[in-house]
Amino acid sequence: MTTDLAAFAADRGVKYFMISYTDLFGGQRAKLVPAQAIAAMQQEGAGFAGFATHLDLTPAHPDMLAVPDPTSVIQLPWKPEVAWVASTCVMEGEAVAQAPRNVLRRLIAEAATEGMHVKTGIEAEFFLLSPAGDQISDPFDTASKPCYDQQAVMRRYDVVREICDYMLDLGWNPYQNDHEDANGQFEMNWEYDDALATADKHSFFKFMARSVAEKHGFRATFMPKPIPGLTGNGCHAHISVWDAPGKQARVNVFAAPKGDGPTAELGLSEQGKHFLGGIMKHAPALAAITNPTVNSYKRINAPRTMSGATWAPNSVTWTGNNRTHMVRVPGPGRFELRLPDGAANPYLLQAVIIAAGLSGVRSKADPGKRHDIDMYAEGHTVTDAPKLPQNMLDALRAYDKDSGLRMMMGDAFSTSYIKMKLQEWHDYTAHFTQWEKENTLDI
Repeated sequence: MTTDLAAFAADRGVKYFMISYTDLFGGQRAKLVPAQAIAAMQQEGAGFAGFATHLDLTPAHPDMLAVPDPTSVIQLPWKPEVAWVASTCVMEGEAVAQAPRNVLRRLIAEAATEGMHVKTGIEAEFFLLSPAGDQISDPFDTASKPCYDQQAVMRRYDVVREICDYMLDLGWNPYQNDHEDANGQFEMNWEYDDALATADKHSFFKFMARSVAEKHGFRATFMPKPIPGLTGNGCHAHISVWDAPGKQARVNVFAAPKGDGPTAELGLSEQGKHFLGGIMKHAPALAAITNPTVNSYKRINAPRTMSGATWAPNSVTWTGNNRTHMVRVPGPGRFELRLPDGAANPYLLQAVIIAAGLSGVRSKADPGKRHDIDMYAEGHTVTDAPKLPQNMLDALRAYDKDSGLRMMMGDAFSTSYIKMKLQEWHDYTAHFTQWEKENTLDI
């Protein structure tokens, strides 16, 4: 049943709605709409100049209308007179094909026609820094092995507790919070859900974490590698496929009795095997979406960190319950993709997982050899596995060459995404750095 947003406002004491959408670069854009105007906005949408954000549009394009999706509405726990609602981007009566949430919705519908309903959970890692972003917020967080540091997590208890309390109030079923492997880094986990619901929650979580951090005088960042020498921010995704969406789901179609073969031994069904095969097949191109920034490649191609491990892959390999690979199968019926980082667009992350997996199921892709070694210590012995891209340009070129994945994600989206990310790359290469002066000035 569709939620009437005006009635929602009257019932909850909401005075304003943030009608929000996410652009191609993951930027969250919104208009603040008085509750008395929301009835019309629910039907017609709020008008935006798409060119003013990171979308492949021009000033000559007509208004882009962000039509709120009432199923996504969330009352801000820290400012309850405001409610956030994700939206569907429309232009002249047609869905904007390049808009990330639209890309995901189309792929969810396409998978559903084949009886596949993808559910995911994500592990959102972030740093708490000073307001300027130039140092860790906790000057006492200096341990060489800071992961799960009891004292350090309690020094930031007020921030972590407040965010977790809000997730509890929202019914997200959070189940653990911890200090992560880098100084100043934290991770918060909540229950898995349908791909669109997870994407909406992921988008809202980033907004919420930043807002709460600012309230306490800190800055939360999901930047992939904000501090040299420390572990970066991953955004691991746990993936399963079910027979129906939402609460109707009864059967995990990735789960199977353990049998013979590299995937069957781990309790992964034939469909799960082929879905994994699609992820492995498209991995180099996948990185253009899961690792979308210049900084992303300082995480997945990082040297040894202070804690002793990067916790990020650099080769296209999969395994059982072993965290040194790009994909691990920790138990029957699901697998974990460890490639994505904190800069991943919440909607495009889910979309590209479905696109690659659906492609693999259709082509009956094989994930290849299972490697059960410690890739950090013995990775040099694996000579038959592709390497992940070295930089953003390599990833974009891999995506451009992967016609199958590009087609699955949609031609309009893929063309616009490659075009705009190449512009970003060119902006980066045109920037003069201190490193260049230090290494070239006297040559």
